[in-house]
Amino acid sequence: MKALVFGTTGQVAQALAQTCPAGVQMVALSRAQADLSDPVACVAAIAAHPCDVIINAAAYTAVDRAEEEEALATVINGAAPAAMARAAAAAGIPFLHVSTDYVFDGTGEAPWRPEHATDPLNAYGRSKLVGEQGIQAAAGPHAILRTSWVFSETGANFVKTMLRLSDTRDALSVVNDQIGGPTAADDIAVALWSMAAQCHTGRAPSGIYHFAGAHDTTWECFARETFAQAGRDVTVTGIPASEYPTLAKRPMNSRMDCTSLEADFGITRPDWRASLGRVITALNGIES
Repeated sequence: MKALVFGTTGQVAQALAQTCPAGVQMVALSRAQADLSDPVACVAAIAAHPCDVIINAAAYTAVDRAEEEEALATVINGAAPAAMARAAAAAGIPFLHVSTDYVFDGTGEAPWRPEHATDPLNAYGRSKLVGEQGIQAAAGPHAILRTSWVFSETGANFVKTMLRLSDTRDALSVVNDQIGGPTAADDIAVALWSMAAQCHTGRAPSGIYHFAGAHDTTWECFARETFAQAGRDVTVTGIPASEYPTLAKRPMNSRMDCTSLEADFGITRPDWRASLGRVITALNGIES
């Protein structure tokens, strides 16, 4: 199987490269080779790289900055994936795309199912929803994988931020009323490779799926587990999100119902605590 991957520097893109299965020929395109702010260039890149499956792991992910750059975010997260999906559909190539829990408004306490109504709270979520809608409208073979609270040893993420802050502080206040499933980038990558293989053989239906680490938790508990596994003596105080204002509003409830992914692809939710252990081990190796 030959896979064309958009993205090289993001957390999921790097994890895809690290977990690429034996027998898969992966061609990853950097921003210089396919800039998602130019959808036409992305379509041209697909034409120039014959493949069996396409995975879009590139995105505009600066959630707060998107409030001031919504037009740009919508091109990168919306127009570009839609154009790529149309090109893939015309060629009969399965198109896999990574999306987000931010397409929901975060109300209630029940886990979000793929078919639930979307209502993004912020510009980033709106831009990602445009991409989802464009991919579905392309009507080719596709799988949209919504995920949440992504972390890894690369890029900017919650785990690395907590560890960096703990280098100089022995007490931190962390939000305790937002709930979701932390998800390791390498777990997302492994899931995508499994989905890609099944889509390539035509054994899987098109649709939207959810994938998040188990079990659901709060940012406060995520931080406590991070410090415990890293051996850091840090006092964590839980605070409501109202005491930690951000430019972009975040959903309070990011629980994800992942049962359809297991039913259609045989992929189960990973234990985020075990995944966190791998990330901390990797970070220790980088630091040494």
